[in-house]
Amino acid sequence: YMAYLCKKWKLRPLLIHMDNGWNSEIAVKNVKKMVDKLGFDYESYVLDWREFREIQLAFLKSSIVDLEMPTDIAIAASLYKTAAKHGIKYIISGGNFSGEGILPLTWGYHVLKDEKLYRNIVKTYSKTKLKDTPLVGLKGEIYYKFIKRIRTIYPLNFVNYNKDEAKQFLMREYEWKDYGGKHAESKITAFWQSYVMPEKYNMDYRRATYSSQIVSKQIDREQALELLKLLPYDIEKIKVDKKYIAKKYNISENQLEEYLNAPPKTYKDFPNSKDRILKFYNLYRKLF
Repeated sequence: YMAYLCKKWKLRPLLIHMDNGWNSEIAVKNVKKMVDKLGFDYESYVLDWREFREIQLAFLKSSIVDLEMPTDIAIAASLYKTAAKHGIKYIISGGNFSGEGILPLTWGYHVLKDEKLYRNIVKTYSKTKLKDTPLVGLKGEIYYKFIKRIRTIYPLNFVNYNKDEAKQFLMREYEWKDYGGKHAESKITAFWQSYVMPEKYNMDYRRATYSSQIVSKQIDREQALELLKLLPYDIEKIKVDKKYIAKKYNISENQLEEYLNAPPKTYKDFPNSKDRILKFYNLYRKLF
């Protein structure tokens, strides 16, 4: 939807997709449809799957809730690297407060790009070397923000954005297809957020999403409570997903179950740079 608004506002963005190997079939088709119909330049930043698999597997073995930290950091790093390569000064993000503004830090610590925690987990739980997978931490943020002068802006926070209405618009005008859930464009993210987080960590991601929508008056509290009565995943589909995920990670289903059943952990259980990072972001917000 953000890409559509760029077309409406007569901007000329370079569309970037970071491919970590977990795209659903629907996601691949949706990206192609939007690129073709909007007519913008497009680049796909494809990660080295063998290296990324071992990195993400290390996070699975660690039992930290932030399995997607490697993905989210790679997204940010790939955007910075591509922008710097082309001399682009603005990254236009579809992130927004109305659909995802409320999130407890223990549910989504990966947004802080903690390189210390990241490297500790990879070193402790894998033998892989960080070579090709893009990584940006606090030093990288300082470099790209202050030296390269690249800024990230969030236009959806300045328009009357309603996620559900935006979906309907995309389906009607661009033949976009709904994934069936938040972040279900990624097979591993859908599995993790809909099944593992509520079952293992007692963190139902829908509560954060609905809370944001309640605050922005897109739904009311009673609607949210009714939706939360529904199971966030399909039991039979989860069985199929486990087979697929184990095979893709090159581990047995028993190994996968062993990792999933390990005691739950958060960023607090690992060396981290939370205080330094928060101080930096607070300073950056005051300056800009």
